[in-house]
Amino acid sequence: MTQASQSGTSTTPRALGGGYLFGVPLGDLGWFSSLIMGTAIGFVAFFAATFCGIIGILIYNSATHHAMDFTLSYRRIGLPVGLVVLVLALGYLGTLWVRRQLRRA
Repeated sequence: MTQASQSGTSTTPRALGGGYLFGVPLGDLGWFSSLIMGTAIGFVAFFAATFCGIIGILIYNSATHHAMDFTLSYRRIGLPVGLVVLVLALGYLGTLWVRRQLRRA
């Protein structure tokens, strides 16, 4: 038996429900850190969705010999995905911050 299992502590990574995501303690962030992290996640989602949209339009244009406009990739794909992820991330991180503030009081 290892020392960790003998002492009763767990070495498994903490789950999302406990305020952890991939081992990062999201529940311990301050309000400004939560704002920055939520905004960064929204930007990453926007750019990833825009990239996937550009690749999808490129494949569509090549396969069908049409000339679909590439601006649709950020207007119709990237922007909505980025805004939805931004709202969800800020809502989740804000909820964790409010819970921690209420627990302290």
